Amino acid sequence: MRFRKAIPAVLLLTATAAFFVARSEAQAPKGKDAPKAPAKAAPKAPAAPAVTQANLGQLMKGIMYINANVIFAAQGTDPAKVAPAKDPSVSTDALSSTYGKWEAVENSSLAIIEGANLLSTPGRKCANGRPVPIANADWAGLVQGVKQAGMVALKAAQAKDQDKILDAADAITTACANCHDKYREKTPRCM
Repeated sequence: MRFRKAIPAVLLLTATAAFFVARSEAQAPKGKDAPKAPAKAAPKAPAAPAVTQANLGQLMKGIMYINANVIFAAQGTDPAKVAPAKDPSVSTDALSSTYGKWEAVENSSLAIIEGANLLSTPGRKCANGRPVPIANADWAGLVQGVKQAGMVALKAAQAKDQDKILDAADAITTACANCHDKYREKTPRCM
């Protein structure tokens, strides 16, 4: 019985909707006053595959290692107390550079987070020429661990809290070790 009562309500709603659609079409401008249909967008060209310049080892040494060391340095040295270099614009010490102090720790945290995205770029090779094992079931989880460690470091840097930097350094060490134990320390690497 309930079902039968619902059918007339559905018909009423459908008829009402049809009435308002017909009414709005009848009131729509015609001829030269009618709005023009939007131009069709040109078909998009397929995206070019990513071209990687750095192998995995170079990515680690050029981005991950350097930036992790900035975070590790902040464990024992308060970034707020680091004096600028004689010429901060050419300082190789991120903490004493133009973008030094806690900003350097924030930037290094962000570099680790973004660098983790590069760990899964298709086409990247390991230093030994083998493909980075992005298709392996555990790879995405290991990369996610690096990203999360970078987020811990970023929050600590934003809080300007050296105690939290200790936790961040531990998170980075653990995330890196998890991956290294599985892929770097075995022979041959990257399998």
